[in-house]
Amino acid sequence: MIGIYVLLGIIVLGALYFGMTYNRFVTLRTRTQEAWSDIDVQLKRRHDLIPNLVETVKGYATHEQTVFEDVTKARASALNASGAVAQGKAENMLTEALKSVFAVAEAYPELKASDNFQKLQDELTDTEDKVQASRRFYNGNVRDLNIKVDQFPSNIVAKSFKFQKMELFEIENPEERENVQVKF
Repeated sequence: MIGIYVLLGIIVLGALYFGMTYNRFVTLRTRTQEAWSDIDVQLKRRHDLIPNLVETVKGYATHEQTVFEDVTKARASALNASGAVAQGKAENMLTEALKSVFAVAEAYPELKASDNFQKLQDELTDTEDKVQASRRFYNGNVRDLNIKVDQFPSNIVAKSFKFQKMELFEIENPEERENVQVKF
């Protein structure tokens, strides 16, 4: 009789562990999806600001057509990207294109002094900060989910219910990892 109670106890504990682990996976997956949504919102904000910035700079630098075309192409690519890896690559291309716009702006002191340009630049900087915070939040949630998918014995539950690892939102451009060189 004691053996039956012990066996029932083990079965109940196993079922509780299985259920709690499944719920933890659901929570982690939902948080990761929410974090991706936060990135998406900030990137949408960024993509909405870019045409205004380009139009403002165009008014001062009409002969810099290739810079504006590059930004437009990179923005379109970023808008159409799907998945963390593709989105990361597209956003890195857009960041590089935006650097060109700001380099053009450096050559036009009256543009740099423009209130409209300054406001757009400040908004874009604020948005970039929010994108970075959203990326960190997303990557933290992906890390937690991926660890849980790999750890024993939770990996048994993950395989049973087809929970899979997710991709981190990473920097693809190695130059962005290097320290900035400031020279006067």
